[in-house]
Amino acid sequence: MKITWLGHSAFRLETAKSKILIDPFFSGNPGFSGLDLKDAAAGVTHILLTHGHGDHVGDTLALAEESGAVVVANYDLCMWLQHKGLKNFSPGNTGGTIGMDDFTVTFTNALHSSAAISEDGVSHSLGSANGLMLHVEGGPTVFHMGDTDIFSDMGLINELHQPDIGIVPIGDRFTMGGAVAALACQRYFGFETVLPCHYGSFPIIDQTPEKFVAGMDGTKTKVATPKPGGFVSF
Repeated sequence: MKITWLGHSAFRLETAKSKILIDPFFSGNPGFSGLDLKDAAAGVTHILLTHGHGDHVGDTLALAEESGAVVVANYDLCMWLQHKGLKNFSPGNTGGTIGMDDFTVTFTNALHSSAAISEDGVSHSLGSANGLMLHVEGGPTVFHMGDTDIFSDMGLINELHQPDIGIVPIGDRFTMGGAVAALACQRYFGFETVLPCHYGSFPIIDQTPEKFVAGMDGTKTKVATPKPGGFVSF
């Protein structure tokens, strides 16, 4: 498996049969600046969304229309995107699991909000914010936490799924900060590798992963901090 960070919370996962984008926020993402959209989206087969905020839905509609990739998201968000023209989607909701070509996606809890403002200024609820647990055939289990704070049921999530790789928001203000994210990883999970995200993209959130890296110092977990466009392989 190859995991590429594309800035903010956007990732590309390449498995034996699938090319997956998670939260493909490219247009307007300062963290994606200088990267090639065609390379990021090449051959995409699935687009997975943690929640409905614009910095996570991002370019989903355009990418899905161009590629034919199936969009996986919670039911309310799928219905909203269908209204916007999305045709190929597979909805779920918290606790549910969806089987794909060589992986499954389970929707977990996340402590966050999920809404969009329509053209007439009305706020529309887009269901729950979620984390996404990917069990990959013949590969590691990956947990993209989405946008969240720490919560004690992370321990139950770990008991159920035993993820090997964690993708963890650390930027503070809208998610947990680096020190709290490190506590979550140590107290509730046994990750072999973690990739921090949701930092460095906007001035009002933390610009570096230093607090998280410091909080993980001395643990057995490897902390991978590639620059946007960089990748790790498993």
